[in-house]
Amino acid sequence: MILGLAAALTAAGLYGVAAVLQAAGARQVDRASGLDPRLLVRILRQPVAVVALGLMLLGFLLHLLSVRLVPLFLAQAGIAVSLVVTAVLAVVRFGERLSRTEWAAVGSVFAGLMLLSASAGDVGTGTGGRLPAVLFVGIALIGALGWIASRRRSPLSTAAMGLLAGFGYAVVGISARLLPDFSPLDLVRSPAAYSLALGGSLAFLLYSVALQRGAVTLATTPMIVTQTVVPALVGVLLLGDGVRPGWWVAGGLGFVVTVAAASALVRFEGAHQVGPAPVTPHPTNG
Repeated sequence: MILGLAAALTAAGLYGVAAVLQAAGARQVDRASGLDPRLLVRILRQPVAVVALGLMLLGFLLHLLSVRLVPLFLAQAGIAVSLVVTAVLAVVRFGERLSRTEWAAVGSVFAGLMLLSASAGDVGTGTGGRLPAVLFVGIALIGALGWIASRRRSPLSTAAMGLLAGFGYAVVGISARLLPDFSPLDLVRSPAAYSLALGGSLAFLLYSVALQRGAVTLATTPMIVTQTVVPALVGVLLLGDGVRPGWWVAGGLGFVVTVAAASALVRFEGAHQVGPAPVTPHPTNG
């Protein structure tokens, strides 16, 4: 239990730094006119974005370890702590200080995690039945809705793409739990390996487009909440993740407090950034 939670918290730290670097990389290239996969190529030509991707991959390995050792609701709530890292980096970047309200939010995140840790039971052994097939249908739906949202330029479309990116990362979390043993042959045969790769790539693209077009708060808040809540529900309802007897109320309260406090910290970060920085055209970016 301790190792799994430690892995999730370390992954959260890496994800929090990567999110800031990804935003910087996305805003250094021409804005995408729609859900254009070529945007990923342009972004990854930026050194800061390459570093962000490396941190995300390292964080994913730790996240993968976490979802195998603790229930999904605890692993995903631990990942929500990445928003604490983002808030602290915003303090450094903008020279601001956290108010008492924001410090209370930081404390609430960790209080919620303590409740979740105390209430977590055994990791489920369920396979989810037809869940792997459902994940592929979900990826197709996320892509279609993302394309529609990307055609519009408004705060609502930015929030929608962040929300859809959250569903994509939720697919990653669920797929990681469904992976078999990590032998190359087993991975090649596992549908979860492909849903993980497709969901992660699509989520990265959607989040990058959202970061180009709107304030970080609009893109990140729905993403984090969605990628936390959806796998947690799937873990408990379909994969057999356990809650200690008599701890359902405490676990639910801890989950709500963690997500709500983390979302409050995203709003704090967004309050200092009114929108994306101006983009200078780069003719060589394609």
